[in-house]
Amino acid sequence: MDADFLLIRKIEKGNEQSMDQFVLKHYPKIYQYCLLRVRDHGYAEDLTQETFLKFFQAFERYKHYGKALNYLYVIAGNLCKDHFRKEGRMEVYEMSEEIAVEHMGQVEKRMEIYEALDKLPEEIREVVILFFFQEISQKEIARMMGIKLSLVKYRVSRAKKLLAKYLGEGE
Repeated sequence: MDADFLLIRKIEKGNEQSMDQFVLKHYPKIYQYCLLRVRDHGYAEDLTQETFLKFFQAFERYKHYGKALNYLYVIAGNLCKDHFRKEGRMEVYEMSEEIAVEHMGQVEKRMEIYEALDKLPEEIREVVILFFFQEISQKEIARMMGIKLSLVKYRVSRAKKLLAKYLGEGE
């Protein structure tokens, strides 16, 4: 039995402190995930808050089969996709002002990585963000995305090759 299961049981009984604990526990990871997708702190904040709002709105229908964090990632991923659909554009990553203050070499490398991510097909980019940036296991990614583990492994392998090529490391 995991800690989320206990928190969720307390939330079901109306314990608001458990709800706060749940949000505080998962907020940083969901925010980071949204930020990696939209590359804008304001939008990432809004999407993160909307993720938790949707989770709690559908809470009565939620069944705790695995990690609640995975369910939050699914919600956040769908919200990010909707965000880009509403904007009528594809995912384009922009650098924030905070990054511009960083050491120029780091900024250039980060921009190269973002550009390489932009070149990846959407389904591969999603796996890259979850696996490399969010450090979710391939097995969990397969479960979250509703695809076979072998497909996740293929996408990770393909991503490594493509990123090496795009970053000039495969030459």
